[in-house]
Amino acid sequence: MSHEHISAAFDRDLEHIQALVMKMGGLAEAALNDAATALETRDADLAERVRAGDATLDALEEEINVMSARLIALRAPTAGDLRAVLTVMKIAAALERCGDYAKNLAKRSMLLAELPRVDGAAGSIRRMARQVGLLLRDALDAYARRDAELAREVRARDEEVDQMYGALFREFVTHMMEDPRQISPCLHLHFIAKNIERVGDHATGIAEQVIYLVSGALPEEERPKDEGAALGEPGRGL
Repeated sequence: MSHEHISAAFDRDLEHIQALVMKMGGLAEAALNDAATALETRDADLAERVRAGDATLDALEEEINVMSARLIALRAPTAGDLRAVLTVMKIAAALERCGDYAKNLAKRSMLLAELPRVDGAAGSIRRMARQVGLLLRDALDAYARRDAELAREVRARDEEVDQMYGALFREFVTHMMEDPRQISPCLHLHFIAKNIERVGDHATGIAEQVIYLVSGALPEEERPKDEGAALGEPGRGL
């Protein structure tokens, strides 16, 4: 087979894998938004659909890994082509983790439906989830367009998510101190907020992979973090 035919076959196979990654991204973003909606509306059926839908993301990641391994074995890509395959596998792994966090959010929303409401908390969680969903969407857009500048913007915006998480954490502590009956729901809400913050970390990790794909090197500088908001164990994404 000629070099031109091998190159064309590689491009075709990679395009198919990338299409699966973009499908994963859409499903992960929808799962996060649906889980936050289920929390706010106490919709157990929607939460259950999010929980059950995680299997689709798992299956897609497995398919991407199998296809990527086959692509490496058959086409023996080098340099930039190999970097493209490794990047797509890392992004798929990040999206699978985002789906796991959305599933965890949905499972906790089912428990919270049986507990007293915490005033304003569900709406704040919903706004944070929407912000992180936009972060994830832009990271995937940067990947699709090979746009390193957009990827850098995504990386910088992760600090906004840290600030939202920090504000929610302080809000939950205040509620628990004022009313011991709110300790249990606030603990669940805190874990939900942390899961959403972790999705933001993975979106930032995807953006870093885009920078690596385009430039051949990961960013050397540390991610911008809001020190006052970085509570609990810090997440490092990919």
